[in-house]
Amino acid sequence: MTAYQDLPFYPVDTPLTEPDDDAPYYPWPQAAKDPMAAVQQRMALVLAASLAVLVLFAVWAIRLGGQNGVATDTTTTVTEQTGDPAAEQPAPEAAAPVAAVGGIAPLFTREVQHWAPQIVAWAAEFGLDPNMAATVMQIESCGDPNAVSSAGAQGLFQVMPFHFSAGETMQDPNTNARRGMAYLAQGMQMHNGDTGLSFAGYNGGHGTAAKGWAAWANETQRYYTWSTGIYEDAVAGAASSDILDQWLAAGGASLCRQASARLGIQ
Repeated sequence: MTAYQDLPFYPVDTPLTEPDDDAPYYPWPQAAKDPMAAVQQRMALVLAASLAVLVLFAVWAIRLGGQNGVATDTTTTVTEQTGDPAAEQPAPEAAAPVAAVGGIAPLFTREVQHWAPQIVAWAAEFGLDPNMAATVMQIESCGDPNAVSSAGAQGLFQVMPFHFSAGETMQDPNTNARRGMAYLAQGMQMHNGDTGLSFAGYNGGHGTAAKGWAAWANETQRYYTWSTGIYEDAVAGAASSDILDQWLAAGGASLCRQASARLGIQ
């Protein structure tokens, strides 16, 4: 009797388990390789990498856009005004821009009224309220096209020379106005339509304006007080302005006398 090992099963050679040494060997057929498959794989990898780069660029652009609310500081120095500094306290909110219809408010001095049709046209070109443009002209030059500050600011809107292109006539009213309005409109965009910050930025630089009242020079604080007060009255359609009268008494009257003489206004 054959002795089997104590296994749970018994190994038995059968035609299913025993190799047939005499049987011919046939290698398993392999599918033919597609020469385009490798190319398609590479293209898919390149496409995926390109999409990843685009996504990263989009994220970077969105983050950069959020950080660029304040641009590099570009300071425009204007004609200096005399008078006591504004009180060291948070400034009041400026009036939201309200488009003037058919001209500028009657409260502006006659020297500024002299330029009313042009102010309306210049402001419209840059999407600004004419009363906002008239407020800047009132404080900057009182309508004197040949005004020059001690810092070198030029013309109706007291634009610094570095804002002009080579060959431009800085005191030409149209050229000067377009450069000034472009800078004012830039402030409105940077400060999300805040007229007070845009006025402050026109005087002290838009980057500085965004840092807040405490970071502003005394001149910029005064400029904010004058400009926002005059503009609020202009928006309301007032025939006169106590703030404008204060500005005139603080030294603006001499600026307007100079403008009257140059414009030939009696």
